Amino acid sequence: MHKSKVRMPEKTNDKAIFSLLEVTKSIKKTLEQRYSSAFWIKAEMNKLNHYSHSGHCFPEIIEKVDGKIVAQCKATLWRDDYQNINRNFLRILQEPLKDGIKILFLAKISFDPAFGLSLQIIDIDPQFTLGDLENEKRQTIKKLKEEGIYDANKKLELSLLPQRLAIISVETSKGYGDFLNVIDNNNWNYKFFYLLFPSILQGDKAVTGIIAQLERIKKVIHHFDAVAIIRGGGGDVGLSCYNKYELAKAIALFPIPVITGIGHVTNETVCEMIAHTNAITPTKLAEYLLQKFHNISVPIQKAKDKIIDKARRLISEENATLESELKLFRSLTNTILNNNENKIKNASYAIKQQSQFIIKNSNNVLESLYHKTQMAATDRIKQSQAAVFQLQETIKTASIKNIKNTELALGNIEKNIQIMDPVNVLKRGFSITYHNGKAVKDTTHLQEGTTIETVLFNGTIESTITKIKE
Repeated sequence: MHKSKVRMPEKTNDKAIFSLLEVTKSIKKTLEQRYSSAFWIKAEMNKLNHYSHSGHCFPEIIEKVDGKIVAQCKATLWRDDYQNINRNFLRILQEPLKDGIKILFLAKISFDPAFGLSLQIIDIDPQFTLGDLENEKRQTIKKLKEEGIYDANKKLELSLLPQRLAIISVETSKGYGDFLNVIDNNNWNYKFFYLLFPSILQGDKAVTGIIAQLERIKKVIHHFDAVAIIRGGGGDVGLSCYNKYELAKAIALFPIPVITGIGHVTNETVCEMIAHTNAITPTKLAEYLLQKFHNISVPIQKAKDKIIDKARRLISEENATLESELKLFRSLTNTILNNNENKIKNASYAIKQQSQFIIKNSNNVLESLYHKTQMAATDRIKQSQAAVFQLQETIKTASIKNIKNTELALGNIEKNIQIMDPVNVLKRGFSITYHNGKAVKDTTHLQEGTTIETVLFNGTIESTITKIKE
C-alpha cells in the first residue's frame, strides 16, 4: 500500500515550524476523523444569506443566552437542499425559511484550508421551529396570568361609538388598505377619525416598533377611543412576534382598548388573545366597528321618528284646542257687543223720549205762565225765554255727554276684550305652560325630571325641569 509522505517540520534555532497550510490540513484531517457523520444541532438562524443567482445559501448560525451571543458559526446550504427544506416550511408553517428563527438542523462539519470551518446543512426540521413558537406562546401566557394582567385590556370599557382610532400598521399593507376601504366607503356614510402610527409588523424588530408606537399614542391618548393593530395574512413564523411577552404585556396594560385584525385564521397569537377585541381579518375588524355604529344609529333614528310623530300629534291637538277656544271667544265677544249695542240704543231712545217729554212739559208750563204773566214786563219775558233756552241747551249737552260716556265705556270694554285675547297675550311675550295637557298654575304637582311644554306665540317648547324654586 502506498503511503503519502509525511513532511517533517522545518527546524530553526531548535524550533519546529509548520506552514499555515500544514496546520489547516491537520485540522481538517482531525475533524474528518472525529466527525465522520452528520448530526442534529439546535440554534438560531440569524441570517439566511440566500443568493438568488446561484440558489445557494450561506447562513449565519448563532446561539444566545440571556440575549447575548455565546456561539456562532458559518454554514452552507446548497441549492437543492434549500429548495426541499423551503417547500417543507411552506407546507407546514405557511412561511418560507427566513432570518431570525430557531431551527433544528442536520449538518456535517466541513473544514476547508482556504475558507475555514463551516456547517454543511443537509436538512431542517420545521416541526421544531413550530414547537419552539408554541412553547414561547405558552410561557408568555403563563407569565401574564401569574402577573394578573392577562385580561386587563379586556376589562376596559370600549366606547359605545369607537369613532377615533389610532392605527398601528404599514401604510402599504394590503390589510390596512382593506380596512380603510370598508370604513371609508360604507353605505351608511358613517365617519371615522383615524391616524396611522407606522411600524414593522413581523420579525423581532416588530416588537420594539409596535411598543414604540404604543408609547407615542399614550402621549395623545385623549384623542382616541381605541388602538387598532392591523396586518395582512401570514404564517405562524411571521406572527411569532405577537407571542413575545414584552409586546403582549404592553398591550395588556395599555390604558385604552386595543383591537386587533392581524389577518390569521388559525393558531391565535397571545396578543390577539389578550387584546380587548380580536377579528380574524382587517376587513372583519372594520365590519365590527361599523356594527358598533349600527347599534347606536338605528335606535336613535327610531327615537327621532317617534319624537317627530308625537310632536306632530301634540301640535295638531293643541291647534285644534286653540281653534276651538278662539271660536268660543269670538262668539262671547260678539254676544257682549250685541248686548251693549242694544243697551246703547235703548238708552238713546229713552233719553230722546225723556227730552221730548221734558220739553213738552216745559212748553206747557211756559204757555201757562205766558197767559198768566202776559201783562208782566218785557224784561221778565226775556228772562223767562233765556231760562228756557238755557234749560234746552243743558238738556242737549247732558244728553250728548251721556251718549259719549256710554260709547267710551263700550270702547273700553271692547279694548279689554281684545287685550284678553290669548293670541294678543302670547304676542306680548307671555306664554302658557302645560303638564300632561293641563295649564300649570303652581309647582305643587311638579318635580325635577318632569317634562313640560311651553306654548309661545309662534311655537311650542318642550323642557325638562332640572330645579324647582319655591
